[in-house]
Amino acid sequence: MEATPGLRERKKQRTREAIVEAAFELFAKRGFDGTTIAEIADAADIAPRTFFSYFPSKDDVVFHDFEETYAMMASWLRDREPGTNAIDALRAGIASKVAQVGEVDSAHLREKRLRNRLIRENDSLAAHSDYLKGRFMELLAEAVAKDLGDTPADLRPRLVAAACGAAMGVIEEMPDEDVEHSVETFESLLAFLRGGLAALQDQNRG
Repeated sequence: MEATPGLRERKKQRTREAIVEAAFELFAKRGFDGTTIAEIADAADIAPRTFFSYFPSKDDVVFHDFEETYAMMASWLRDREPGTNAIDALRAGIASKVAQVGEVDSAHLREKRLRNRLIRENDSLAAHSDYLKGRFMELLAEAVAKDLGDTPADLRPRLVAAACGAAMGVIEEMPDEDVEHSVETFESLLAFLRGGLAALQDQNRG
């Protein structure tokens, strides 16, 4: 009897999670370059060809949550209420997400630490990470451009997006355990960015 769509989707999600879990366990033991796709597939109890039904490459497993995060951030920025600027929409979205998730669990922190280590150790992953950060910055520049009446390629939206990217980089470098300090720092950085965007908007009105 054929599985229902809901059952198929749940099975696919479990398989995807098994691939990610197996990959990160192997990366922790053998490093990124020392782990093959065949080994990941074997540990996840799937055929190697099945791996490519879920991830285009081994690099993409390291950043397995990117597309979900990108789509979520895009919805915060593109579906914001009229009159809400990009920085305030970003802040509200992050606050809502934190409230839903609550405290970050230890498994998530271990994965984050390992991913950061792998990026530091591997030039290919570092380049992939920079590319993905660039996609986030393009998304933010698009939203800021709308606030300012510019195009996303104009200087002002790109400067605001670059400043936000630098701010996020500061947060990423802070100790994972220092959650309270990280939140305070993030609020300060967003306040700085909000002020800069407001000044640019006032400049337009002037």
